[in-house]
Amino acid sequence: MAFWQNIAVLPALTLAISPIGAQAQLSDAEQRAANSVETSFEADITLLETIVNINSGTRNAAGNQKVMAVLRPEFEALGFAVEYVDQTEFDRAGHFFAVHKGREDGKNILLIAHTDTVFEQDSGFQDFVRNGDKATGPGVVDDKGGIIVILSALKAMQVAGTLKAANIVVAITGDEEAVGRPIAGARADLIKWGKWADIALDFEGLSVQDGRDMGVVARRSSNSWQLVTRGKTGHSSGIFSANSGDGAIFEMTRILSRFRNELPEPNLTFNVGLLTGGAEAALDEQGLKASAAGKTNIIPAIAIARGDFRTLSDEQTDRIRKKMQAIVADHAPVTEAEITFSQGYPPMAPTDGNRALLVRLNDVNRDLGLAEQPELDPLKRGAGDVSFVARYVDALAGMGPGGQGSHADGETIDLLTIKRQAKRAALLIGRLAKD
Repeated sequence: MAFWQNIAVLPALTLAISPIGAQAQLSDAEQRAANSVETSFEADITLLETIVNINSGTRNAAGNQKVMAVLRPEFEALGFAVEYVDQTEFDRAGHFFAVHKGREDGKNILLIAHTDTVFEQDSGFQDFVRNGDKATGPGVVDDKGGIIVILSALKAMQVAGTLKAANIVVAITGDEEAVGRPIAGARADLIKWGKWADIALDFEGLSVQDGRDMGVVARRSSNSWQLVTRGKTGHSSGIFSANSGDGAIFEMTRILSRFRNELPEPNLTFNVGLLTGGAEAALDEQGLKASAAGKTNIIPAIAIARGDFRTLSDEQTDRIRKKMQAIVADHAPVTEAEITFSQGYPPMAPTDGNRALLVRLNDVNRDLGLAEQPELDPLKRGAGDVSFVARYVDALAGMGPGGQGSHADGETIDLLTIKRQAKRAALLIGRLAKD
Protein backbone atom coordinates (compact mmCIF):
# COMPACT_ATOMS: atom_id res chain seq x y z
CA MET A 1 0.00 0.00 0.00
CA ALA A 2 1.04 2.91 -0.92
CA PHE A 3 -0.44 6.16 0.56
CA TRP A 4 -1.47 5.06 4.07
CA GLN A 5 -3.36 7.68 6.02
CA ASN A 6 -3.98 8.08 9.71
CA ILE A 7 -4.21 4.54 11.03
CA ALA A 8 -3.05 2.76 7.88
CA VAL A 9 -2.04 -0.60 9.34
CA LEU A 10 -2.01 -0.67 13.14
CA PRO A 11 -0.97 -3.47 15.45
CA ALA A 12 -3.43 -6.31 15.02
CA LEU A 13 -4.60 -7.94 18.22
CA THR A 14 -5.13 -11.68 18.33
CA LEU A 15 -8.86 -12.28 18.46
CA ALA A 16 -10.52 -15.13 20.27
CA ILE A 17 -11.28 -17.87 17.76
CA SER A 18 -13.35 -20.93 18.46
CA PRO A 19 -11.47 -24.21 18.09
CA ILE A 20 -11.67 -25.35 14.48
CA GLY A 21 -13.48 -28.50 15.44
CA ALA A 22 -16.23 -26.47 17.12
CA GLN A 23 -17.07 -24.36 14.06
CA ALA A 24 -20.38 -25.99 13.28
CA GLN A 25 -21.25 -23.44 10.57
CA LEU A 26 -18.38 -24.54 8.33
CA SER A 27 -18.98 -27.12 5.64
CA ASP A 28 -16.66 -30.12 5.53
CA ALA A 29 -14.73 -28.49 2.68
CA GLU A 30 -14.40 -25.23 4.61
CA GLN A 31 -13.22 -27.16 7.64
CA ARG A 32 -10.46 -28.68 5.52
CA ALA A 33 -9.54 -25.24 4.22
CA ALA A 34 -9.24 -23.79 7.72
CA ASN A 35 -7.14 -26.75 8.83
CA SER A 36 -4.88 -26.36 5.79
CA VAL A 37 -4.09 -22.76 6.72
CA GLU A 38 -2.98 -23.90 10.15
CA THR A 39 -0.87 -26.74 8.71
CA SER A 40 0.89 -24.60 6.10
CA PHE A 41 1.67 -21.69 8.44
CA GLU A 42 5.39 -22.29 8.98
CA ALA A 43 5.95 -23.01 5.28
CA ASP A 44 4.15 -19.76 4.50
CA ILE A 45 6.49 -17.85 6.82
CA THR A 46 9.51 -19.45 5.16
CA LEU A 47 8.29 -18.25 1.76
CA LEU A 48 7.60 -14.81 3.20
CA GLU A 49 11.17 -14.65 4.51
CA THR A 50 12.50 -15.63 1.09
CA ILE A 51 10.70 -12.89 -0.83
CA VAL A 52 11.23 -10.19 1.82
CA ASN A 53 14.98 -10.81 1.65
CA ILE A 54 14.93 -9.98 -2.07
CA ASN A 55 15.09 -6.22 -2.45
CA SER A 56 12.23 -5.09 -4.66
CA GLY A 57 12.07 -1.35 -4.32
CA THR A 58 9.91 0.11 -7.08
CA ARG A 59 12.98 1.26 -9.03
CA ASN A 60 14.66 -2.15 -8.73
CA ALA A 61 13.16 -3.87 -11.76
CA ALA A 62 15.45 -6.88 -11.49
CA GLY A 63 14.53 -7.38 -7.83
CA ASN A 64 10.80 -7.30 -8.52
CA GLN A 65 11.23 -9.75 -11.38
CA LYS A 66 13.22 -12.06 -9.09
CA VAL A 67 10.38 -12.05 -6.54
CA MET A 68 7.92 -12.85 -9.33
CA ALA A 69 10.17 -15.71 -10.46
CA VAL A 70 10.02 -17.18 -6.94
CA LEU A 71 6.23 -16.88 -6.94
CA ARG A 72 5.67 -18.38 -10.38
CA PRO A 73 6.05 -22.09 -9.43
CA GLU A 74 3.89 -21.55 -6.34
CA PHE A 75 0.95 -20.52 -8.53
CA GLU A 76 1.68 -23.03 -11.28
CA ALA A 77 1.56 -25.83 -8.70
CA LEU A 78 -2.02 -24.74 -7.99
CA GLY A 79 -3.02 -24.99 -11.66
CA PHE A 80 -2.64 -21.32 -12.57
CA ALA A 81 -1.29 -20.19 -15.94
CA VAL A 82 1.20 -17.40 -15.28
CA GLU A 83 1.89 -14.44 -17.56
CA TYR A 84 4.52 -11.76 -17.04
CA VAL A 85 3.74 -8.39 -18.63
CA ASP A 86 6.82 -6.27 -19.35
CA GLN A 87 6.67 -2.62 -18.33
CA THR A 88 10.07 -1.41 -19.58
CA GLU A 89 8.42 1.32 -21.65
CA PHE A 90 7.01 2.76 -18.41
CA ASP A 91 10.37 2.46 -16.59
CA ARG A 92 8.98 -0.18 -14.24
CA ALA A 93 9.53 -3.86 -13.47
CA GLY A 94 6.38 -5.36 -14.95
CA HIS A 95 3.28 -7.20 -13.75
CA PHE A 96 2.49 -10.81 -12.86
CA PHE A 97 -0.88 -12.34 -13.73
CA ALA A 98 -1.87 -15.86 -12.66
CA VAL A 99 -5.05 -17.20 -14.27
CA HIS A 100 -7.18 -20.10 -13.05
CA LYS A 101 -10.16 -21.23 -15.14
CA GLY A 102 -13.08 -22.86 -13.37
CA ARG A 103 -16.79 -23.14 -14.15
CA GLU A 104 -17.93 -21.15 -17.16
CA ASP A 105 -20.99 -19.90 -15.26
CA GLY A 106 -19.11 -19.04 -12.06
CA LYS A 107 -18.19 -15.63 -10.69
CA ASN A 108 -14.98 -14.06 -11.97
CA ILE A 109 -12.79 -13.08 -9.01
CA LEU A 110 -9.75 -10.78 -9.16
CA LEU A 111 -7.17 -10.84 -6.34
CA ILE A 112 -4.75 -7.88 -6.20
CA ALA A 113 -1.35 -7.44 -4.55
CA HIS A 114 2.10 -6.02 -5.38
CA THR A 115 5.75 -7.01 -5.10
CA ASP A 116 7.35 -3.58 -4.95
CA THR A 117 8.23 -1.73 -1.74
CA VAL A 118 9.33 1.80 -0.85
CA PHE A 119 12.72 0.46 0.26
CA GLU A 120 15.20 0.81 -2.61
CA GLN A 121 18.59 -0.84 -2.86
CA ASP A 122 20.32 1.98 -0.97
CA SER A 123 18.02 1.58 2.05
CA GLY A 124 19.57 0.40 5.30
CA PHE A 125 16.48 -1.71 5.99
CA GLN A 126 16.81 -4.91 3.97
CA ASP A 127 16.36 -8.10 6.02
CA PHE A 128 13.58 -10.29 7.38
CA VAL A 129 13.96 -10.81 11.14
CA ARG A 130 11.53 -13.00 13.09
CA ASN A 131 10.85 -12.59 16.78
CA GLY A 132 8.21 -15.13 17.81
CA ASP A 133 4.85 -14.15 16.33
CA LYS A 134 6.22 -10.88 14.93
CA ALA A 135 8.64 -10.20 12.12
CA THR A 136 10.21 -7.12 10.62
CA GLY A 137 11.37 -6.55 7.07
CA PRO A 138 10.94 -4.29 4.04
CA GLY A 139 7.48 -4.85 2.59
CA VAL A 140 6.69 -7.59 5.10
CA VAL A 141 3.18 -6.15 5.45
CA ASP A 142 3.02 -3.89 2.40
CA ASP A 143 2.63 -6.06 0.45
CA LYS A 144 4.62 -9.27 0.48
CA GLY A 145 2.57 -10.47 3.44
CA GLY A 146 -0.52 -9.90 1.30
CA ILE A 147 0.88 -12.19 -1.40
CA ILE A 148 1.44 -14.88 1.22
CA VAL A 149 -2.18 -14.55 2.40
CA ILE A 150 -3.35 -15.08 -1.19
CA LEU A 151 -1.20 -18.18 -1.64
CA SER A 152 -2.18 -19.64 1.73
CA ALA A 153 -5.88 -19.14 0.90
CA LEU A 154 -5.55 -20.69 -2.56
CA LYS A 155 -3.61 -23.69 -1.21
CA ALA A 156 -6.35 -24.14 1.38
CA MET A 157 -8.97 -24.05 -1.36
CA GLN A 158 -7.06 -26.67 -3.31
CA VAL A 159 -6.95 -28.94 -0.26
CA ALA A 160 -10.65 -28.35 0.32
CA GLY A 161 -11.56 -29.03 -3.31
CA THR A 162 -13.10 -25.57 -3.79
CA LEU A 163 -10.39 -24.17 -6.07
CA LYS A 164 -11.12 -26.40 -9.06
CA ALA A 165 -14.38 -24.67 -10.02
CA ALA A 166 -13.20 -21.13 -9.28
CA ASN A 167 -12.46 -18.49 -11.92
CA ILE A 168 -9.63 -16.49 -10.39
CA VAL A 169 -7.03 -14.06 -11.68
CA VAL A 170 -4.26 -12.99 -9.32
CA ALA A 171 -2.83 -9.61 -10.38
CA ILE A 172 0.49 -8.71 -8.77
CA THR A 173 1.88 -5.37 -9.90
CA GLY A 174 5.49 -4.28 -9.66
CA ASP A 175 4.90 -0.55 -9.24
CA GLU A 176 2.08 0.07 -6.78
CA GLU A 177 4.16 2.38 -4.61
CA ALA A 178 5.05 4.64 -7.58
CA VAL A 179 2.95 3.78 -10.60
CA GLY A 180 4.55 4.06 -14.04
CA ARG A 181 3.67 6.88 -16.41
CA PRO A 182 1.53 7.36 -18.32
CA ILE A 183 -0.84 5.65 -15.93
CA ALA A 184 -3.27 4.63 -18.68
CA GLY A 185 -0.59 2.41 -20.17
CA ALA A 186 0.91 1.22 -16.89
CA ARG A 187 -2.48 0.02 -15.62
CA ALA A 188 -4.04 -1.13 -18.89
CA ASP A 189 -3.67 -4.85 -18.10
CA LEU A 190 -4.98 -4.51 -14.56
CA ILE A 191 -7.99 -2.58 -15.83
CA LYS A 192 -8.57 -5.26 -18.50
CA TRP A 193 -8.87 -7.91 -15.80
CA GLY A 194 -10.97 -5.55 -13.69
CA LYS A 195 -13.50 -5.35 -16.52
CA TRP A 196 -13.47 -9.17 -16.74
CA ALA A 197 -14.10 -9.59 -13.02
CA ASP A 198 -17.34 -9.57 -11.03
CA ILE A 199 -15.51 -9.13 -7.71
CA ALA A 200 -12.12 -7.73 -6.71
CA LEU A 201 -10.33 -8.34 -3.41
CA ASP A 202 -7.30 -6.23 -2.51
CA PHE A 203 -4.68 -7.86 -0.28
CA GLU A 204 -2.92 -4.83 1.13
CA GLY A 205 -2.69 -4.63 4.91
CA LEU A 206 -5.54 -5.22 7.34
CA SER A 207 -6.91 -2.07 8.99
CA VAL A 208 -7.31 -2.34 12.76
CA GLN A 209 -9.02 0.32 14.88
CA ASP A 210 -9.38 0.17 18.66
CA GLY A 211 -8.36 -3.49 18.55
CA ARG A 212 -10.99 -4.46 15.94
CA ASP A 213 -10.36 -5.72 12.44
CA MET A 214 -12.13 -3.36 10.04
CA GLY A 215 -13.78 -3.89 6.67
CA VAL A 216 -12.60 -1.60 3.87
CA VAL A 217 -15.29 -0.76 1.33
CA ALA A 218 -13.74 2.53 0.16
CA ARG A 219 -10.39 4.13 -0.55
CA ARG A 220 -9.85 7.73 -1.53
CA SER A 221 -8.18 8.99 -4.69
CA SER A 222 -4.80 10.66 -5.01
CA ASN A 223 -4.60 13.66 -7.36
CA SER A 224 -1.77 16.17 -7.75
CA TRP A 225 -1.89 19.77 -8.90
CA GLN A 226 0.57 22.52 -9.81
CA LEU A 227 -0.23 26.23 -9.65
CA VAL A 228 1.90 28.92 -11.30
CA THR A 229 1.24 32.62 -10.73
CA ARG A 230 3.00 35.45 -12.56
CA GLY A 231 3.22 39.13 -11.77
CA LYS A 232 4.66 42.26 -13.33
CA THR A 233 8.12 42.71 -11.91
CA GLY A 234 9.55 46.09 -10.97
CA HIS A 235 10.67 48.14 -7.98
CA SER A 236 8.89 47.15 -4.78
CA SER A 237 7.84 50.75 -4.14
CA GLY A 238 5.22 50.35 -6.87
CA ILE A 239 3.55 47.19 -5.56
CA PHE A 240 -0.27 47.20 -5.31
CA SER A 241 -0.51 50.09 -7.78
CA ALA A 242 -2.73 49.88 -10.82
CA ASN A 243 0.35 49.64 -12.99
CA SER A 244 2.30 47.00 -10.98
CA GLY A 245 -0.38 44.91 -9.30
CA ASP A 246 0.20 42.52 -6.41
CA GLY A 247 3.08 40.50 -7.79
CA ALA A 248 3.26 36.73 -8.12
CA ILE A 249 3.72 35.76 -4.48
CA PHE A 250 0.85 37.79 -3.04
CA GLU A 251 -1.38 36.43 -5.81
CA MET A 252 -0.26 32.89 -5.00
CA THR A 253 -1.06 33.30 -1.30
CA ARG A 254 -4.45 34.87 -2.12
CA ILE A 255 -5.41 31.87 -4.27
CA LEU A 256 -4.15 29.36 -1.71
CA SER A 257 -6.14 31.17 0.99
CA ARG A 258 -9.28 30.82 -1.11
CA PHE A 259 -8.57 27.11 -1.51
CA ARG A 260 -8.34 26.79 2.27
CA ASN A 261 -11.57 28.69 2.89
CA GLU A 262 -13.76 27.56 -0.01
CA LEU A 263 -12.86 23.94 -0.76
CA PRO A 264 -13.46 22.04 2.52
CA GLU A 265 -16.22 19.42 2.47
CA PRO A 266 -16.74 15.88 3.79
CA ASN A 267 -14.27 13.20 2.62
CA LEU A 268 -11.95 15.75 0.99
CA THR A 269 -8.41 16.63 1.99
CA PHE A 270 -6.04 18.91 0.10
CA ASN A 271 -2.49 19.98 0.74
CA VAL A 272 0.28 22.31 -0.43
CA GLY A 273 3.47 20.27 -0.40
CA LEU A 274 5.95 22.60 -2.12
CA LEU A 275 6.02 26.37 -2.59
CA THR A 276 8.59 28.69 -4.15
CA GLY A 277 8.71 32.16 -5.72
CA GLY A 278 10.77 35.23 -6.49
CA ALA A 279 12.20 37.14 -9.39
CA GLU A 280 13.11 33.69 -10.68
CA ALA A 281 11.77 30.27 -9.63
CA ALA A 282 11.82 26.75 -11.02
CA LEU A 283 11.28 23.10 -10.11
CA ASP A 284 13.51 20.14 -10.95
CA GLU A 285 12.43 17.57 -13.54
CA GLN A 286 10.65 15.41 -10.97
CA GLY A 287 8.94 18.41 -9.35
CA LEU A 288 10.43 17.50 -5.97
CA LYS A 289 12.99 20.27 -5.49
CA ALA A 290 12.67 24.03 -6.00
CA SER A 291 15.11 26.86 -6.68
CA ALA A 292 14.43 30.58 -6.45
CA ALA A 293 16.19 33.94 -6.52
CA GLY A 294 15.01 37.43 -5.72
CA LYS A 295 15.56 40.63 -3.74
CA THR A 296 13.48 42.33 -1.09
CA ASN A 297 13.05 45.42 -3.28
CA ILE A 298 11.88 43.59 -6.42
CA ILE A 299 8.26 42.62 -7.07
CA PRO A 300 8.36 38.84 -7.66
CA ALA A 301 7.64 37.72 -11.19
CA ILE A 302 6.77 34.07 -10.53
CA ALA A 303 5.54 31.71 -7.83
CA ILE A 304 5.01 27.95 -8.06
CA ALA A 305 3.10 25.63 -5.72
CA ARG A 306 2.52 21.86 -5.88
CA GLY A 307 0.08 19.84 -3.82
CA ASP A 308 -2.50 17.08 -3.79
CA PHE A 309 -6.16 16.50 -3.11
CA ARG A 310 -7.97 13.27 -2.21
CA THR A 311 -11.59 12.43 -2.89
CA LEU A 312 -14.07 9.61 -2.37
CA SER A 313 -15.78 9.56 -5.78
CA ASP A 314 -15.18 10.52 -9.40
CA GLU A 315 -17.96 13.09 -9.04
CA GLN A 316 -16.18 14.72 -6.12
CA THR A 317 -12.88 14.71 -8.01
CA ASP A 318 -14.44 16.49 -11.00
CA ARG A 319 -16.28 18.99 -8.84
CA ILE A 320 -13.24 19.94 -6.74
CA ARG A 321 -11.09 20.31 -9.84
CA LYS A 322 -13.63 22.70 -11.35
CA LYS A 323 -13.84 24.74 -8.13
CA MET A 324 -10.05 25.09 -8.05
CA GLN A 325 -9.99 26.10 -11.71
CA ALA A 326 -12.67 28.75 -11.11
CA ILE A 327 -10.75 30.22 -8.18
CA VAL A 328 -7.54 30.34 -10.21
CA ALA A 329 -9.30 31.93 -13.19
CA ASP A 330 -10.47 34.75 -10.90
CA HIS A 331 -6.93 36.08 -10.55
CA ALA A 332 -6.11 39.64 -9.58
CA PRO A 333 -5.42 42.41 -12.13
CA VAL A 334 -1.89 42.61 -13.59
CA THR A 335 -1.29 38.93 -12.70
CA GLU A 336 -1.64 35.59 -14.43
CA ALA A 337 -2.46 32.22 -12.89
CA GLU A 338 -2.61 28.69 -14.28
CA ILE A 339 -3.35 25.36 -12.58
CA THR A 340 -2.71 21.91 -14.02
CA PHE A 341 -3.75 18.52 -12.65
CA SER A 342 -2.45 14.97 -12.71
CA GLN A 343 -4.60 12.10 -11.48
CA GLY A 344 -2.72 9.32 -9.72
CA TYR A 345 -5.03 6.76 -8.14
CA PRO A 346 -8.78 7.09 -8.73
CA PRO A 347 -11.20 6.68 -5.82
CA MET A 348 -12.79 3.44 -4.67
CA ALA A 349 -16.25 4.71 -3.78
CA PRO A 350 -18.30 3.04 -0.99
CA THR A 351 -20.94 1.38 -3.16
CA ASP A 352 -23.87 -0.84 -2.23
CA GLY A 353 -22.09 -3.70 -3.95
CA ASN A 354 -18.97 -3.22 -1.83
CA ARG A 355 -21.06 -3.16 1.32
CA ALA A 356 -22.84 -6.33 0.24
CA LEU A 357 -19.43 -7.99 -0.06
CA LEU A 358 -18.62 -6.89 3.49
CA VAL A 359 -21.85 -8.58 4.61
CA ARG A 360 -20.62 -11.78 2.96
CA LEU A 361 -17.25 -11.41 4.69
CA ASN A 362 -18.98 -10.98 8.02
CA ASP A 363 -20.95 -14.18 7.36
CA VAL A 364 -17.56 -15.87 7.05
CA ASN A 365 -16.40 -14.19 10.27
CA ARG A 366 -19.44 -15.48 12.11
CA ASP A 367 -18.89 -19.03 10.90
CA LEU A 368 -15.20 -18.89 11.82
CA GLY A 369 -16.03 -17.57 15.29
CA LEU A 370 -14.44 -14.19 14.53
CA ALA A 371 -15.77 -10.77 15.46
CA GLU A 372 -17.68 -8.77 12.87
CA GLN A 373 -15.62 -6.29 10.85
CA PRO A 374 -17.25 -2.84 10.93
CA GLU A 375 -16.91 -0.49 7.97
CA LEU A 376 -13.76 1.64 8.13
CA ASP A 377 -13.97 5.42 7.72
CA PRO A 378 -12.51 6.02 4.21
CA LEU A 379 -10.54 9.01 5.54
CA LYS A 380 -8.37 6.43 7.29
CA ARG A 381 -7.35 4.56 4.17
CA GLY A 382 -5.28 5.87 1.26
CA ALA A 383 -5.28 4.97 -2.41
CA GLY A 384 -4.20 1.66 -3.95
CA ASP A 385 -4.32 -0.53 -7.06
CA VAL A 386 -7.85 -1.78 -6.36
CA SER A 387 -9.03 1.76 -7.07
CA PHE A 388 -8.23 1.31 -10.77
CA VAL A 389 -10.83 -1.47 -11.06
CA ALA A 390 -13.35 -0.45 -8.40
CA ARG A 391 -15.54 1.47 -10.85
CA TYR A 392 -16.11 -1.78 -12.77
CA VAL A 393 -16.61 -4.32 -9.95
CA ASP A 394 -17.73 -4.83 -6.38
CA ALA A 395 -14.60 -4.72 -4.23
CA LEU A 396 -13.12 -5.03 -0.77
CA ALA A 397 -9.69 -3.82 0.34
CA GLY A 398 -7.52 -4.57 3.36
CA MET A 399 -7.60 -8.37 2.97
CA GLY A 400 -3.87 -8.68 3.74
CA PRO A 401 -2.11 -9.20 7.09
CA GLY A 402 -1.96 -6.84 10.06
CA GLY A 403 1.06 -5.05 11.40
CA GLN A 404 2.52 -1.62 11.88
CA GLY A 405 5.02 0.85 10.46
CA SER A 406 4.45 0.36 6.75
CA HIS A 407 6.82 2.49 4.64
CA ALA A 408 9.17 2.97 7.61
CA ASP A 409 12.28 1.22 8.85
CA GLY A 410 11.15 -1.49 11.25
CA GLU A 411 7.96 -2.36 9.31
CA THR A 412 6.44 -5.17 11.37
CA ILE A 413 3.94 -7.94 10.66
CA ASP A 414 1.80 -9.80 13.16
CA LEU A 415 2.39 -13.25 11.71
CA LEU A 416 -0.73 -14.76 13.27
CA THR A 417 -2.91 -12.44 11.19
CA ILE A 418 -1.77 -14.38 8.12
CA LYS A 419 -3.80 -17.32 9.43
CA ARG A 420 -6.84 -15.20 10.18
CA GLN A 421 -6.81 -13.43 6.84
CA ALA A 422 -6.08 -16.57 4.82
CA LYS A 423 -9.03 -18.39 6.40
CA ARG A 424 -11.30 -15.45 5.72
CA ALA A 425 -10.12 -15.25 2.11
CA ALA A 426 -10.33 -19.00 1.42
CA LEU A 427 -13.91 -19.22 2.66
CA LEU A 428 -15.05 -15.96 1.09
CA ILE A 429 -13.56 -16.78 -2.31
CA GLY A 430 -14.94 -20.31 -2.16
CA ARG A 431 -18.45 -19.09 -1.40
CA LEU A 432 -18.34 -16.32 -4.00
CA ALA A 433 -17.05 -18.73 -6.66
CA LYS A 434 -20.15 -20.90 -6.19
CA ASP A 435 -22.60 -18.04 -6.80
